[in-house]
Amino acid sequence: MTPLRQIRARHDEHTITVYQAYNPEIGEYAATHGRFAPDYNRNRMTWVKPSFLWMMYRSGWATKPGQERVLAVRITREGFEWALAHSGLSHFDSSVHGDRAEWTATRHRPVRVQWDPERSPALHALPHRSLQMGLSREAVDRYVDEWIVGIDDVTDLAHRLHALDPGSRAAELPVERPYPLPADIAATCGLSS
Repeated sequence: MTPLRQIRARHDEHTITVYQAYNPEIGEYAATHGRFAPDYNRNRMTWVKPSFLWMMYRSGWATKPGQERVLAVRITREGFEWALAHSGLSHFDSSVHGDRAEWTATRHRPVRVQWDPERSPALHALPHRSLQMGLSREAVDRYVDEWIVGIDDVTDLAHRLHALDPGSRAAELPVERPYPLPADIAATCGLSS
C-alpha cells in the first residue's frame, strides 16, 4: 500500500528529476542552454514537482497559458535533500508539529513543502499525496547556480500522452519510484513512514 505521503520520482545514484512548466521563451532558453537565462526571476517562489503526472495536471498537459513548455530538470540529490532539510510545511499539520507556534517558527525557511493529491494517468486525484517544493531566496540561487545537472524539454511527451486514451498512458510514463530520505529530513518535510 502506498503511504499517504511519499516522494516518488525518477532518480539515480546522483540525481533526481523535478518538473516545471514555463512560457515558451523561458522553457526554450533553459532546454537549449541547460540552464535558466541570466535574467531568470529569482525574486518569486520557484515551484518544482518530482511527479510527472502532477505536473501534467498543473499544466493541463502543457496547454495552459504560461505553462506551454514542460521541463524535466535533473538536479543533484545533495541539493534536493538540502532543500527538504531547510523546508517548512505550507500548512500546519499536527502530526508533524506539536503546535502552531512550532510550525510558525519554520516560516522563515527558504523552502515550502506542500503535499497535494497524486494523479492517475487520467489525472484523477488519488488517495495518496505528491510533493511540491517552493524554493525562495537562498534555495532559488542554489537551484539555479549549483544543483542543475541537465534540463530536458518533455513538452512533446506531454502532448503525445495527452492524445492517448488514459488506459494507454501508463506504459509510456516516466518510471518513478520511492525516493529514500534520511529519517531526520523525512520528519522535517512531513513524510509518511
